[in-house]
Parts: sequence; C-alpha cells; structure tokens
Amino acid sequence: MKTSHLIDLLATEAGPAPRALPARRIGAVVPFGWLASIAATLVLLGPIPASLWAEPAPWIKLAYAGGLASGALWLTTRLARPVARTGGPVISIVAVVILMALLGLTTLLAAPASERLAALLGHSWARCPVNVLLLSLPTLAGALWALRGLAPTQARAAGLAAGLLAGAVGAMAYALSCIELSAAFVALWYSLGIALAGGLGALMGPWLLRW
Repeated sequence: MKTSHLIDLLATEAGPAPRALPARRIGAVVPFGWLASIAATLVLLGPIPASLWAEPAPWIKLAYAGGLASGALWLTTRLARPVARTGGPVISIVAVVILMALLGLTTLLAAPASERLAALLGHSWARCPVNVLLLSLPTLAGALWALRGLAPTQARAAGLAAGLLAGAVGAMAYALSCIELSAAFVALWYSLGIALAGGLGALMGPWLLRW
C-alpha cells in the first residue's frame, strides 16, 4: 500500500481535530498553578495590609497581570496546534503592555521630578522580578506539561507563550504581597518579571516540546 493511500484511509471520516481541547487542557492547569503561587506568596511573603485594598495599586496590578494572562492563555492555546494563527493574541498582549506603560509614564511625569526615581524603584525593585519569576514556576510546569500532550510545531514560541502565561499568573499572586503603590513600578518591574518567565519558557520549549 502506498503511503498516500494509507494516509487517506486513516483520515477517512476522521473529522477535524477538536478545537476546544487545547483550551481545556491548558486552562485546567492555570487555576492549580495560581493557587500554588498564592499559597507560596501568603506563606513566604505575607499578605499586604488590608488597608491597601482601598488604594488603586493592588487592583491595577491584578488587572494588568490578569489582562496579560488572558492574552497569553489565548496565544498558548493557539500555539498548541499546528499552523497557528497568532495575530489576535499577540495584538491583545501588546495592547495590554502599552496601556500599562502609558499609565506608568503618565503617573511618573505627574510626580514631582525629585520623587520620580523613588516612584520607579520603590522599595523592592531588585526583588520584584525575581519573585514574579519564582512564583511563575508552578504554572509554567503545568503549562509545559499540557503542551507536551498537544501538537505544538513552534516549540520555542509555544514555550515563550507558556512562560508569559505563567509570569502573568505569578504576578497576580505576587500582587497579594506587594506593597508598592506606583503604576510606574508595576509597568517596569512586573513586566520584567513576566518577561523573564517568558524567556525561561522560550529556553525550555525546544527541549521539552519537541516531537
């Protein structure tokens, strides 16, 4: 039997691959990764004072990280299939980053010149990206595991997307402990932590996701 005939026979009445499978498989691991990161945050770092919830800062952090997580989840599920169309997810991620950057820049320029560096660095600029990266690891492990059971053909891009998803989830958890109030701080250091998680995913993708 010729190879082409065998392929035709195997494909007869097979129907299209289920589109919802990647979203179900990847989306299922995100809550577990987030809960693990939240537990680590509260146990190891402690929660923010309850009074801070009256400030806009925690909500800005959660909204930014949540928006990135949504776009990155969309991108990851697209890249879990061959011949992925990634234009929409990429645009959504870039749009969220630009909006956060504009908000951070606006608040920074509105502050007195003598206070801008302090607003940008805060009290924890050196720890923030590292903490976000570390808190991303549970979700990154789960997302890469989920991708291994699917059909990504762009391993590095899929790993990058999984890393961005994990970084955003880690940032959402870290926001529960972070006392920084400056939007400029969030725009810079949270973004750096999420980017580090994306870079780690991109490094691991070709190793873990190759067929």
